[in-house]
Amino acid sequence: MKLGFLLGYAGKRIHIPIDLIRKAEALGYDSVWTAEAYGNDAVTAATWILAQTEKIRVGTAIMQMPARTPAMCAMTAMSLHQLSGGRFIAGLGASGPQVVEGWHGVPYGKPVTRTREYIKIMRAIMGREGPVEFDGQVYQLPNTGDGTTGLGKPLKSILDAAPDVPIYTASITPAGLRCAGEVADGVFPVWMDPNKYEVIGEHLQAGFDKAGGGKSLKDFDVAPFVMVSPNDDLDAAFDAMRPWLALYIGGMGAKGKNFYTDYATRLGYGDLAERIQDLYLSGDKGKAESLVPNELLDEVALVGSHDRIRERLGPWKEAGKRGEVGSMLLSAQDPVILELIAEEML
Repeated sequence: MKLGFLLGYAGKRIHIPIDLIRKAEALGYDSVWTAEAYGNDAVTAATWILAQTEKIRVGTAIMQMPARTPAMCAMTAMSLHQLSGGRFIAGLGASGPQVVEGWHGVPYGKPVTRTREYIKIMRAIMGREGPVEFDGQVYQLPNTGDGTTGLGKPLKSILDAAPDVPIYTASITPAGLRCAGEVADGVFPVWMDPNKYEVIGEHLQAGFDKAGGGKSLKDFDVAPFVMVSPNDDLDAAFDAMRPWLALYIGGMGAKGKNFYTDYATRLGYGDLAERIQDLYLSGDKGKAESLVPNELLDEVALVGSHDRIRERLGPWKEAGKRGEVGSMLLSAQDPVILELIAEEML
């Protein structure tokens, strides 16, 4: 089992905890992950960290695909791979229509189709076997559509090939998981019950089968985000987590169009997920939060005292032994917690 931790994206002022990252590096953490929404970008922060560390890998969770062409993303990944001695991980995501269309000003389109084409183009560029041509639903290289000059030509990267840059995708939907299994090196489930791998596993396996070549979990990293809520007051620890899950289950999408509601349903919480969504969308966020069950929080997060967190690491250890979870990406920036979990897991 590998360990990583999430930095998230910044507020009004960018703060990167370099001392904490170096401590995690010394503890044996494998990775640290930057993010972006509509403020700071993920790549600049990742570059800053790579320049000030020696061993820890740095990934983006996630770079918004609609904000960059596949070629630009490949250029970034190849550059950081070379400059860091192979420590960069390209974590990609579709983002959501609110940000994609409202901020970046481009159509949201078909996120799974975009992801599949995007990664295929990146791999072709980074493999550097020849000038890249691609004719897809979303991307065409060269582009000969409306407004083009007709002067575009297939090109090959000037940089040395970097075919081993890992590419992860963020997904929890069946189609997205199949796509990740087919074309990516890893996947970020936004949360996961380590005892219910089959909820995502059957879809990943379909992707492995489509990829062919014997692809399996041995070649693929399931890297869930794992929230940590340390508190000797167990009720308070659970309460601190409820707004997080209520926001995703209730507010991240419209009725019938919320991937997280669907995911909670597949985890066995369908009735509660529907009620949480109805309340959240009606404006009663407090009531929605109160319905988030302790059982679900306990399954997907680490909650309670330090001793309880140690105990709750048991299912994650077993999932690691089964090969069903390759990395735990902790949503924690407390050095005591990072050290505690490193002692138990590394």
